[in-house]
Amino acid sequence: MERYDNYKDSGVDWIGQIPEHWELMHLRNFISLFSEKGFGDLQLLSVTREKGVILRDKNNLEENHNFVPDDLSGYKHVKVGDFVINKMKSWQGSYGISKFEGIVSPAYYTCKLSGVNPEFFSNAIRSKIYSAFFMQFSKGVRVGQWDLDSNAMKSIPFILPPLSEQQAIVAYLDKETGKLDAAVEKLERMVEVLKERKQLIISKAVTRGLEDSVPLKDSGLEWIGQIPEHWTILQGKYLFSENKTLNDHQDRKVLSLSYGKIILKQLSNDGLLPATYDNYQLILKNYIVIRCTDLQNDKVSLRTAISKFDGIITNAYLALVPFSSTCPDYLNYLLRHWDNSKELYRYGSGVRQNLSWNDLKKLLLIVPPLYEQQAIAAYLDEKVGKLDEAIEKQLRMIELLKERKQILISDVVTGKIKVA
Repeated sequence: MERYDNYKDSGVDWIGQIPEHWELMHLRNFISLFSEKGFGDLQLLSVTREKGVILRDKNNLEENHNFVPDDLSGYKHVKVGDFVINKMKSWQGSYGISKFEGIVSPAYYTCKLSGVNPEFFSNAIRSKIYSAFFMQFSKGVRVGQWDLDSNAMKSIPFILPPLSEQQAIVAYLDKETGKLDAAVEKLERMVEVLKERKQLIISKAVTRGLEDSVPLKDSGLEWIGQIPEHWTILQGKYLFSENKTLNDHQDRKVLSLSYGKIILKQLSNDGLLPATYDNYQLILKNYIVIRCTDLQNDKVSLRTAISKFDGIITNAYLALVPFSSTCPDYLNYLLRHWDNSKELYRYGSGVRQNLSWNDLKKLLLIVPPLYEQQAIAAYLDEKVGKLDEAIEKQLRMIELLKERKQILISDVVTGKIKVA
């Protein structure tokens, strides 16, 4: 990669040297805060770390869980080219130039932009080099509640090339990041294909078994159809019981449910730890954990997992203790299918549709003989394990490409790489 002929010290440790003919200025030279309200009929916008300013569907509860009031007249007006900042999450990179006209939460900062190419500014300010400054000027008692100080924000340094170079940088990054984005999109499609294949394999195994030639019968469950003739349908209460064992206060691992897996929770000193673990429940190996809250809003995340550890977990989860007459791994795959197929979402109660033990004990489940449960679980462990490895490989490649994109942008907008 070509470099500029001469460099100078920027005076900022995190930035280092910059091309000699570039200027070091501050955000106050380019942004001016404003607040324009009374446009409640316009499109609702939001700001994310990954994509900056996006269109937000207030009727799509899967997309965003934050409460949206009926009266939006107090929301802030945003025009195309305005700079919008989620001040509570700016330290994560949740800010950007809007490509849309609409309205945003009154908790956001809205700014007019001047004196700089908007696309260059957008590329630069959303690079990792600048997100570090937003973190520096965000303060609060807890990390999750940090608030960006508007006056301090204006003192964030900003590197400004001549206008002609800004335009050249925009063109170069459009071309090069476009290639990386296309590669990421291709890999993401592959991940979705692999996930769909995994769901189909699980579905077929837990509803039809491993032998295609066995006689079938009507299951009595419309969404399932036929099942092997010698299988039965039982309510959950005949297969598992509700875990009621509280923390025994031994030195136990703290567990968490994450993306369909029980993981060891990483403990930190960021102020987010509970004052006591007294109300946690004791989880043993092969217990099945279900996140029962907020079915109404969240129909995406995986809710069930089997624990491979002994440990403790918050009592916000419901834990099931499989009976000795069942294969816990089979039950886990079966409940995963009930989750993937959204059958679980017919249950639950309350405004946010929460599951309870009363729902789970009545859940109708397909039950093969124990030896078939064990065979199905072993088969799925092998097949699903291979697919999970393939998915993990694609996800690692996606992260590497995203990291390469960020490094490229940071190097270009700070002058480490010369754009012809």
